[in-house]
Amino acid sequence: MTTQAHLAPTEGLPVLARDSKAWPFEEARKLLARIEKSGLGGKDHVLFETGYGPSGLPHIGTFGEVVRTSMVRHAVTTLSDIPTKLVCFSDDMDGLRKVPDNVPNHEMMRQYIGHPLTRIPDPFSDAYPSFGAANNARLRAFLDRFGFEYEFKSSTDHYTQGLFDDALLRMLSVYDEVMAIMLPTLGPERRATYAPFLPICPRTGVVLQVPLVARDVAKGQVTYEDPETGDPVDVPVTGGAVKCQWKADWALRWFALGVDYEMAGKDLIDSVRLASRICRAMGGRAPEGLSYELFLDENGEKISKSRGNGLTIDEWLRYASPESLSNFMYAAPRRAKRLYFDVIPKNVDDYLTHLANYPGQDAAQQLMNPAWHIHEGHPPPGEAPISFNILLNLVSASNSEDKRVLWGFISRYVPGATPQTHPLLDEMVGYAITYFHDFVKPAKTFRPPTAHEAAALHALEQRLAALDDTADAQTIQNEVFAVGKDHGFEPLRAWFSALYEVLLGQSQGPRFGSFVALYGLAETRQMITAALERTPDAAT
Repeated sequence: MTTQAHLAPTEGLPVLARDSKAWPFEEARKLLARIEKSGLGGKDHVLFETGYGPSGLPHIGTFGEVVRTSMVRHAVTTLSDIPTKLVCFSDDMDGLRKVPDNVPNHEMMRQYIGHPLTRIPDPFSDAYPSFGAANNARLRAFLDRFGFEYEFKSSTDHYTQGLFDDALLRMLSVYDEVMAIMLPTLGPERRATYAPFLPICPRTGVVLQVPLVARDVAKGQVTYEDPETGDPVDVPVTGGAVKCQWKADWALRWFALGVDYEMAGKDLIDSVRLASRICRAMGGRAPEGLSYELFLDENGEKISKSRGNGLTIDEWLRYASPESLSNFMYAAPRRAKRLYFDVIPKNVDDYLTHLANYPGQDAAQQLMNPAWHIHEGHPPPGEAPISFNILLNLVSASNSEDKRVLWGFISRYVPGATPQTHPLLDEMVGYAITYFHDFVKPAKTFRPPTAHEAAALHALEQRLAALDDTADAQTIQNEVFAVGKDHGFEPLRAWFSALYEVLLGQSQGPRFGSFVALYGLAETRQMITAALERTPDAAT
């Protein structure tokens, strides 16, 4: 059903999108070029897929695939009128390899090593019929909270309800070709036991990694020897009696569903290549996709759902908005990035900057703005006259975690501002209080100024006293700069580091003039005086 008219718009936003260098449009153009050349494989829509392995709790990396894929999907709908669908596929029939560190009831879970995830009791509660179902529910609840449009699919359902049967029989018919693709990639020991089909033992319920001693394409079955009894066991490849090895399983899924686009981490490049070859051997077509870089924890190690390192979804949302998380995901997907608590403030402020810039940009610039992709082409009106970083320092300096007290400072800085007139700012105040309480406050360490720094602080206090109460942030910043230069700080950032460490008890901070304008000249002078009084010898 795909025609040239579908793919080659001649006016309006789609024309600008054809030339946009925003990465979702680059991916969309690549996908549409493939569709224009080869069609949709009998479907009436473009099928996007993201995969989820529910052996551990959902984490931000899982969300990242969905939000990035959704951005590409929206870019396709901007460039073309071909319908699209997004499938979130859970590999919940996978056998449990080890007990995740971040789940309860380890002793019970250890009894089910090797069993399909949907046949292991829920370790969290009695709310769900299985461990896999419990984690699937967590993923879906989160995706629903973000308003994603998607269809959830379960590996267990597709195997046991016969939805994969035709594809499984097709894989059995090209068994030798699949083995020829996989065996050269394996070591001698694994090569001796490898088979693309993993029988589920009728006796124990364990997903077995055993060699197949026979196969019968006409009957649609394979034979293996029970590793404990030595007896030959015939099992059909259909109806949920087997599960495929994961690279073969990936190819099976692409073939059966007709997936057109799926992203994967750079650590899976070889796996994508092998799954693509298997899919082609079955007579299918491997999807297009983006190889994205990995997220790293605070130690620079890859985030793992089973280890539970890095941030959870709920942890980010405790300290910042969903949009700030989407901003993090949009930026530079091909570059490895630390995903830890300390990246949150910058992403909040980056998102707010993109949102504030959007109305003043022309259409081509708007397509390059992350806010356009985060909000599917319709960023909301919203302006936060105070950055998140400055709010954090306001909470710190005011020594208050009371919203009403903080709004007293804010309304003085932004006349007429209230939580009702600036709901986005009010939301940020709440996040700032929480972030400060959990991360900034416990790490605050005030140090006394050196004699050199004390003299400069005394001079700054006098300069601030001479300013009019209406002095703006830039005027104040100029005075701060002048004091640093007059007192010979080299480099000048050493002066600002001293201000942050002595006055705010932290190693870095906001643009100091903006902070003073918000906190108040009189209040900042009192803060300087208090710091000098703590070290009377240094101030003399």
